[in-house]
Amino acid sequence: MSGLYDLLRRYVDDGTVPGAVALVARGGRTETVAAGTFEFGGGSPMREDTLFRLASITKPVMAAALLTLVDEGRLALDEPVKGWLPELAAPRVVRTPDAVLDDVVPARRDVTVEDLLTFRAGHGFPEDFSLPAVRQLFGTLQKSGLDPRYTPAPDEWMDRLSRIPMVRQPGEAWLYNTASDVQGVLAARVSGQPLPEFLAERVLEPLRMTDTAFWVPADRLARLPTFYRPGAEGVPEVMDPPGGQWSGPPAFPSGAGGLVSTARDWLAFARMLLAGGTAEGRRVLSEESVRRMTTDHLTPGQRASCGLFLEGQGWGYGGSVDVERVRPWNVPGRYGWVGGSGTSAHLVPADGTVTVLLTQMAMTGPTPPALMRDFWQLAAAA
Repeated sequence: MSGLYDLLRRYVDDGTVPGAVALVARGGRTETVAAGTFEFGGGSPMREDTLFRLASITKPVMAAALLTLVDEGRLALDEPVKGWLPELAAPRVVRTPDAVLDDVVPARRDVTVEDLLTFRAGHGFPEDFSLPAVRQLFGTLQKSGLDPRYTPAPDEWMDRLSRIPMVRQPGEAWLYNTASDVQGVLAARVSGQPLPEFLAERVLEPLRMTDTAFWVPADRLARLPTFYRPGAEGVPEVMDPPGGQWSGPPAFPSGAGGLVSTARDWLAFARMLLAGGTAEGRRVLSEESVRRMTTDHLTPGQRASCGLFLEGQGWGYGGSVDVERVRPWNVPGRYGWVGGSGTSAHLVPADGTVTVLLTQMAMTGPTPPALMRDFWQLAAAA
């Protein structure tokens, strides 16, 4: 694609990112470009097979893995999850979103599998991060996506979650992030396998996503760049070196944001969805699961209440679905998501387009940074 390398080079040269990899696939053509280096000021040159911390573009992969259990009949979308997650058998909900933590009422109904997939399970982040229940949730549990060292093992994590009141009633509102981590615990318990093994068996191995995992083995660490966040006075701070947090198995494999992968691997995942759930003649997901995964399930009111995260978008399973053309890149039906580590990945069922952008510079908030928006704009224009 004309200009793709130039776009990355511009943001490398102005110091926004040390390096990046971008991929655009459409029809029978795929273009992948790499620019910059593994570190600010030097290091190895960025490569097309560089490994990146995916952060929240892990979420679609997690949702697809859980849906394999629905396809097998081992779970139903309308099934209460309390049979597998007894920690959610009798949840409490704050009386109003801004209520103090002990001002609670019982949940009006059980949390279902589909509540988890649509992010309407009662736990998660609304637009206001200052709410008492949200502060406790964030401070107690939600470090796994960008720092797996400080998150407890799944059983303890669920026990802690059960002690935090929900911020909204089940089914009532879209709340970000937490439900994907609960999906991971649910999949592990239903399958009887640790989440890394389950995910590999159901999704990664059938799609030959050989570089995707919850940690990077020693023989591949040379392909993992340093991870940064913006620091004071514009000086980047190191969040994670290559031999750091992702160099060994985490206690809590995060379905919300724990995977490391490459642009090529995410393309393989996207192509499976575009093919209706098949890859190389092998069925990974049913056509119905793919359809539901890439269809918006939110009401207009629910979409309107989460504008901090969603811009002209609804939510399918594990990712957003464009429903309005708010920006030139908001193509109706476009499915995918962004990651707090500076990543994004989308597919457009209507024309088979796949776009993946991977950087190692953390986002400062839910609003996509300029590089990401310019990448989407360029891909849409082409």
